[in-house]
Amino acid sequence: MTAVHAARTARPGWQLAAGTVVILLVLEEVLTRTGVLPADYFPPVSQIGAALLPELAGAQLWTQVGQTLQGWFVALLLATALAVPLGLLLGTVWWVRGLTRPIVEFLRPVPSVALIPLVVLALGTGKQSELFLATFAAFWQLLVATTAGAGAVDRVTAETARCYGLTRVQTLRWVALPSALPYLMTGIRVASATSLILVVTTEILIGVPGLGAQISLTRAGGSPDLMYAYIIVTGLLGWLINIGLTAGERRLLHWDAANRDDANRDAANRGSR
Repeated sequence: MTAVHAARTARPGWQLAAGTVVILLVLEEVLTRTGVLPADYFPPVSQIGAALLPELAGAQLWTQVGQTLQGWFVALLLATALAVPLGLLLGTVWWVRGLTRPIVEFLRPVPSVALIPLVVLALGTGKQSELFLATFAAFWQLLVATTAGAGAVDRVTAETARCYGLTRVQTLRWVALPSALPYLMTGIRVASATSLILVVTTEILIGVPGLGAQISLTRAGGSPDLMYAYIIVTGLLGWLINIGLTAGERRLLHWDAANRDDANRDAANRGSR
């Protein structure tokens, strides 16, 4: 391996990503300041930052962050509690999977946003509507991931469990669940993003307290710089959640081949530096 190739391999991806973000921010600042982009709709990055700083020092922003995080966490927790047992059952019992397949295939493609009018009529405009919509969206992604993982049990492993006389519950606990964990963790990361999207969307559309409601209020109040500031906070929140879940996945699934490869690659990169 040449020195140039080794240097390229050792270069962490976050540097390239950070460089891209900086370039885009500088470009937006220049285009707005020169009049290429209308400042009424695309305020300069410096103006957005100036609007964000006082919010970071105040209590209102963090209260809204807490409201959004609460809705996201409870919805993801409910979706996981409902989807994992059902997914293990569907992935290991063929006749239950066949019996419920028409229902799953009918409901799974329904966009949660399309249910907002019905949910508002049935549950009102409070937190319960937000939780239902976010849980509904996350549930199907987790269900599909868990079902696929439970159904991917190695045949030799399944036969061995049967030979040792494991009961259905023991097989689910010691065979199906470990097989489904990599699928489940991927599903949780995807469902986490979906849950956050639905929480913020619900806050914007029906006014449930949170970051989405603040985005809507600042837009209606004619403060685009503050609106973009809240949008940036929302994006950063989603990014930090994904980083946390990815780190948790690597720690929990350290025995999985894919995670071992990632860990070895990171260690090699650190050693090369």
